[in-house]
Parts: sequence; structure tokens; C-alpha cells
Amino acid sequence: MKFRRKHREEVGINLTPLIDVVFLLLIFFMVSTTFTRETQLSIDLPEAEGSVKETNEQQVEILIDESGNYRVNGQGLVDNRMRTLQAAIYKISAGDTTMPMIITADADTAHQHVVRAMDAAGQMGFVHLSITTMQPVESDSGG
Repeated sequence: MKFRRKHREEVGINLTPLIDVVFLLLIFFMVSTTFTRETQLSIDLPEAEGSVKETNEQQVEILIDESGNYRVNGQGLVDNRMRTLQAAIYKISAGDTTMPMIITADADTAHQHVVRAMDAAGQMGFVHLSITTMQPVESDSGG
């Protein structure tokens, strides 16, 4: 007697549902992701214990007093708006954004005024920015 063997179908995995799920996840992440480009301003902060930096003849210096009034290279501004500050910076630099910029602020100045000066410089394209500090007074505590 001759028995016939059943012909077995090949076992395979259907990948279509897996691919559908992967594409749905991809679309979800593409839609939910936000692409923001944040502009950053590179700042060269001097060390407090470091040596005194030599001053450059061609530089823009912004002085901010404790009440938030700006002075650009010794010239006072009529108001504290960003446009006025940018106009004064442009007048001194003549559009040269490679000039070094130094921000000197009083210790009691509100943070907002320093950030406004840094923002004005960043919007104009200045990249060489320094903030002045004082060396700490060494106290002899002979304890």
C-alpha cells in the first residue's frame, strides 16, 4: 500500500502589519516633533582670578548702571529700548561685527538689562563678546 504524504505549505510570517505599525509610528514622531533652531551667542567670560585683559583700541563697550541706563563707548542713550541700543552700537562699529564687544554692568543691575544688551549684540551678529568682572578681594582669615 502506498500512502501519499500531505504536501505541507511553507510557513511564513506576514510582515505587512509590522510595516504598517512602523510607518504609523514614524508618521506620529514626525508630526509630534518640533524643529526649532535656537540661535546662540558665544560668550568669552573672563575668569575672576585671571589676569587683566589688555584693552583693544577698536572695541565696543556697553556700560550699564544700576538703574539700567546704557552708555555705548561713554555716550549716554536717550532711552533704554533695544533699537536705540542697536543704533548706538552700529554707529560705533560701522557695521563691523568682528569688533570685540565688552559689557560692563553694575553688580546691582537687573539681569534683564544685561540680557537685552547681549540680545542686541547677538541680533546684530557680534560673536566676540566679553563680560567684565572684578577680581575677588583676598581676605586673610588666619583661623
